[in-house]
Amino acid sequence: MKFRPASSVASLLATVALFVVAMANATLYKWTDENGRIVYGDQPPSNAKSERLNAGVAPADPAAVRDMAAKDAEIKKRLQQRSDDAAKNDKDQAEAKRKADMCAQTRGRIRTMRADQEAVYKYNEKGERVFFDAADRQKAIAESEKNLKDLNCPPAPSS
Repeated sequence: MKFRPASSVASLLATVALFVVAMANATLYKWTDENGRIVYGDQPPSNAKSERLNAGVAPADPAAVRDMAAKDAEIKKRLQQRSDDAAKNDKDQAEAKRKADMCAQTRGRIRTMRADQEAVYKYNEKGERVFFDAADRQKAIAESEKNLKDLNCPPAPSS
């Protein structure tokens, strides 16, 4: 039979791991012997006073659960704040686009009313065309300029 170093190392590590696990679960005792030396062992002596030691894992931090809950709440609060900010930003952008569109339409109406070469008309209740005369045009221009002012749009260029 050949000697295999890799398998020997693996079996040695497995054996050590078993001893470590067994020792981690064992109860540990501490006492002073007749010569005054401090002795540790897994069995308490019958002729000396021994102290039981807790060799296990230290108890968890009792405040850890509370701290985790607080951090979790803080993260949720920040995520909600980001979501609210994003929604507000989207709403503000949509409102700004709507306002810009209304300003552009109102400026276009003013340009159309000021153009003398074009016949401007609207439809009445019967569906017939009613053409604007000069007074109607001036009235429509004044209403449109008031709308621009109400929307806080820059004024339409004069021609």
